[in-house]
Amino acid sequence: MSAAGLRPVAVIGAGLSGLSCAHALLQAGHTVHLFDKSRGSSGRMSTRRAEDAHGPWQCDHGAQYFTARDAAFRAEVARWQQAGVADLWDARLASFDGSAFAPLHTPLERFVGTPRMTSPAAWLVQNLGERAGASARTQWQTTVQRLDRHTDGWAITSAEQGLHPEQYGAVVQAVPAPQAAPLLAPVSPAGAAVAASAPMRGSWAVMMRYAAPLAMPWEGVFINTGPLRWVARDSSKPGRTGPETWLLHASPEWSDAHMEDDADAVTAALIAAFVALGGPAPLAATAHRWRYADTELALTMGSWWDASLRLGMCGDWLNGGKVEGAWLSGRALAQQVQAA
Repeated sequence: MSAAGLRPVAVIGAGLSGLSCAHALLQAGHTVHLFDKSRGSSGRMSTRRAEDAHGPWQCDHGAQYFTARDAAFRAEVARWQQAGVADLWDARLASFDGSAFAPLHTPLERFVGTPRMTSPAAWLVQNLGERAGASARTQWQTTVQRLDRHTDGWAITSAEQGLHPEQYGAVVQAVPAPQAAPLLAPVSPAGAAVAASAPMRGSWAVMMRYAAPLAMPWEGVFINTGPLRWVARDSSKPGRTGPETWLLHASPEWSDAHMEDDADAVTAALIAAFVALGGPAPLAATAHRWRYADTELALTMGSWWDASLRLGMCGDWLNGGKVEGAWLSGRALAQQVQAA
């Protein structure tokens, strides 16, 4: 049994909110079992690493950077910086209104993971279980499909292993709202309704490779017209090595309208939009479809917790969106679990 007489806590989802929650629970003395359907952590703080005819390459294709306004999160980012897994990205930024580029100067500091966006999450996973009197277990490539509540705790059923033998004193869902809702519907209609109230939007991303650095007047630009929303020179971020890479993010409206389109057609359309901005066609490009990229209107609950069921949810979609919101949501939910 872990802290407060509870059985282990199951945390479903190893993105930043799930990892934040897991670390806070471990700090409070709980035993934590972390599940994720992917091969590793990070969620939408993702980096694609691959090799093609031109050699190995990498490019951040999910969250592009993060900010830190909250004092607790600033302290956490400082720990990441000290560990060498995050740094400031002092990029030349601009905006484009359809006719002209305008330099964008803000006092806001922008951080990125180093040497890739996945690095903070990987570091958090590496440091799981280093709290005295607590332990953690991670289980990758495990797609949780069903939750069942019994008198002695929660049971989990996954697509890969069927019914798991462990019983859990509490369950935390740290997944996108559309994935949380169907899991909650049979056991908590109220929780499912919360998840259903946060519709999420998709996004197409295109990762482009070049033989040499591009002579562009900016390294990140917010696009306010056409199919693109964001363009960035990934190679300008600290700690990056390898060939010149650029990232294109389509707007939510364009992405939703073309979500089921062929990847090659999407790639061609977004590259054409980049060329119209003055960029050259790449040597090679790869598309990625995010079905749940962001929340159309993020909730401001912080987190959701049902103390009677010992069932909760955390994520950026519950706390205003953004990376910082995800981390704070996980911490808030851990405090509610501990209070219970």
